[in-house]
Amino acid sequence: MSTERVLVIDDDKRLTQLLCNALSDAGFVVSGAEDGEEGMRAFLDDGPDVVVTDIIMPEREGLETMRAMKSHTPGVKIIAISGGGRVGADTFLQLADRMGADATLAKPFRPSDLIALIREVSLRPYSNV
Repeated sequence: MSTERVLVIDDDKRLTQLLCNALSDAGFVVSGAEDGEEGMRAFLDDGPDVVVTDIIMPEREGLETMRAMKSHTPGVKIIAISGGGRVGADTFLQLADRMGADATLAKPFRPSDLIALIREVSLRPYSNV
């Protein structure tokens, strides 16, 4: 059983709930947020080990949220997810990677893919490079 605390941030309420349930079933301690603003509050309150954040969201988009989280807690692991909207996921995910995401995942994906990625990212040592 995992003890990693995971925060899932996505404005798609059904996807957030699906991912939270799957991650909880996999043994993670999970919380969810519906946008970057709510996600940032949860991040500051809960101090998760891993954050899974969508990129395109209202209130505070994922790249800005990711930057604020890394600035506050450099060792936090962040997985950026995106369907890309009109532009396509690759563009946003490449940008997230350059901005310090520890991993990226294009939507749609299987919850099992995310679970495996969280476990992989959790094992990586902190690097400030």
